[in-house]
Amino acid sequence: MSQESFSSESVKQVAAVTVVEPSSKKRYEGGSGTFAAGGSLDLYEPIAQYEGKHRYDPEASWTEAEEKKLVRKLDYKICSWVCLMFFALQLDRGNISQALSDNMLNDLGLSTNQYNYGMTIFYLCFLCAEVPSQMISKRLGPDRWIPIQMVIWSVIGICQGLVVGQKSFYAVRALLGLVEGGFIPDALLYLSYFYTNKELPMRVSFFYCASNGTFIVAAFLAFGILHMRDIGGWEGWRWLFVLEGALTAIVGVLSWFYLPPSPTQTASWFRGKDGWFTEREETIMVNRVLRDDPAKGGMHNRQGLTLKLLWDSLMDYDLWPLYVISLTLLIPTQPVTAYLTLNLKALGFDTFETNLLTIPAYVLFLIQLVFWVWVSEKINNRQAIVLFYSFWCLVLLLALELLPSTAGPWAWYAVTMLIVGYPYIHAINVSLTSRNAGSVRTRTVGSAMYNMICQASTIIGSNIYRDDDKPYYRRGNKVLLALVGWNIVMTIFVKLYYVRRNKTREEIWNTMSLEEKDHYLRTTKDQGNKRLDFRFAH
Repeated sequence: MSQESFSSESVKQVAAVTVVEPSSKKRYEGGSGTFAAGGSLDLYEPIAQYEGKHRYDPEASWTEAEEKKLVRKLDYKICSWVCLMFFALQLDRGNISQALSDNMLNDLGLSTNQYNYGMTIFYLCFLCAEVPSQMISKRLGPDRWIPIQMVIWSVIGICQGLVVGQKSFYAVRALLGLVEGGFIPDALLYLSYFYTNKELPMRVSFFYCASNGTFIVAAFLAFGILHMRDIGGWEGWRWLFVLEGALTAIVGVLSWFYLPPSPTQTASWFRGKDGWFTEREETIMVNRVLRDDPAKGGMHNRQGLTLKLLWDSLMDYDLWPLYVISLTLLIPTQPVTAYLTLNLKALGFDTFETNLLTIPAYVLFLIQLVFWVWVSEKINNRQAIVLFYSFWCLVLLLALELLPSTAGPWAWYAVTMLIVGYPYIHAINVSLTSRNAGSVRTRTVGSAMYNMICQASTIIGSNIYRDDDKPYYRRGNKVLLALVGWNIVMTIFVKLYYVRRNKTREEIWNTMSLEEKDHYLRTTKDQGNKRLDFRFAH
C-alpha cells in the first residue's frame, strides 16, 4: 500500500474494502520546502496548549477554491488592517522629511549634522527596543501590544510639534525610537499566525507598500498642512506633527478592539459574538498553516520566551548570514532617500514642488516592491532578486557620482528618483528570515534581530552624507559604491551557504529508512532549523 501524505484523504478503497490507515502510518509530505517529506504524521502534531488545537484535524480536506476564498478574506480582515497600522507607523516616523522641507532646521537653529545626530539617536533607540518589544509581544500577544505601542508613539509624535531646540529635538527622537522599535517584527509574527510561508512574502510586500505608500499620502497631507504656517503663531511643520500624530492615535485605539488574537479567537463584542470565521473556515486556516509549517504549533500565542530560549535563538548561527548582509544591504539607497527633500530644495524647487516631486519615486518603489517579491516566489530564487537590486544600485550610483556639477536640476532629479524607487528586497529577506527560523521562538527573536541590524545600518547610512561634502556628496557616493560591491559578494555567499546546508542534510535524510526517520524525529534533541528534515529557503 502506498504512503499517505499529510494533505491527502486517509481513506482508501482496496478490493472493495474500506481501509483506514492509523495516523502513525501516514507520512508528512512537506510544505513550501520547510520540512522534508518522510516523517510519521503524528510526530508533527501541535502541542496541547496551541490555541488552534481544537481545530487540528490531519484528515481534514478542502478544495482549492475554498482556500483561495479564505485567503482573500484574510487579506481583507487581517492583512489590510496590519497595513493600515504600518501606514500609521510610517506617518509618525517619516513625517520629519516633510517637516524639513518647511525650514524646520532653520526655525530650530539646527545644522545638518545635528539633524544627523538626532536621526542616529532615533535609530539607536529603535534598534535597542526591538528584542525587548518582541519579548513583551510574545507574552501579551501582538494583538494587545501593538495598539499600546501605537497610542504611546502617537502622543510622542504630537510632542514633536513642541520642540524648541537641539536638546528637546534629541529627547523626542529618542522616545519615539524606543516606542516604535519592535513594531515591524511584532506585525510579522502576527501575520505568520494566519498565512503560510509561501503566502507571507507577498503579504509582507503589501505591508511595506503601505509603509512606503505613506510617503505619497504624506506628501499630499503635507501640501495642505504646511499651508497652515502662522496659524496660531505656529510654523507649518508643528501643525504637521500634531495633526498626523492625532490621526495615528485614532488608528491605535481602534486596533485595540479590532485585532483578534488568532484565527480561532475572533469572537468579541466589537468583532461580533460569532466571530469572523465559521468552524469550517477555522479548521481550514489551522490545518493549512500547520501542514505548511508544523513548527508553528510548537508554542501558543501567549507563551513568553525564557532567557534560555532567547539565548538559544540568538545563537542560531544559521540565521547569521542574513544578519550580516542586513547590516549593509540597504545602505546604498538610504542617504539619497533621507536627503531627497533637502536635495530637491537645494536644486531650486520650492517647498510645495519638492513634496509633489517625491511622489513619482515612491510610485516606482511600490511597483517594484510588489513585482520583484512576486518574481522571487515565482522562480523560487530570492537571492537572485537581491543580486539584481545591488546591480541596480551600482549603475545609478555611478551615474550620480559621474554626473557633472553643471548638469541641470532635472537630470539630478531623474537619477535621484530612480535610486529612491529601487527594488525593495528588504521584504524578501524579512520573509526569508521568518521562514528559515524553523520555530516560533526563533522566528520571534530572528525577526527582531534582523530588523534591529537593519536599523543599525540606518545609523551608518544617515552619517555618510556630511556637511563638508555637499551639495554633490562625491565622497559619500564613493563609500556607497564600495558597499554595493560588498553586498554583491555577501549575496552570493548567502545563496551558496543555504544551498550547501540543504544538500548536506538531503544526503543524510534520503539514506534513512522510514523507520529510521521516525526514530530520529522521536528521539532527536535537534530543534527548529537544526532538524535533519528542515530545509532552508534561499
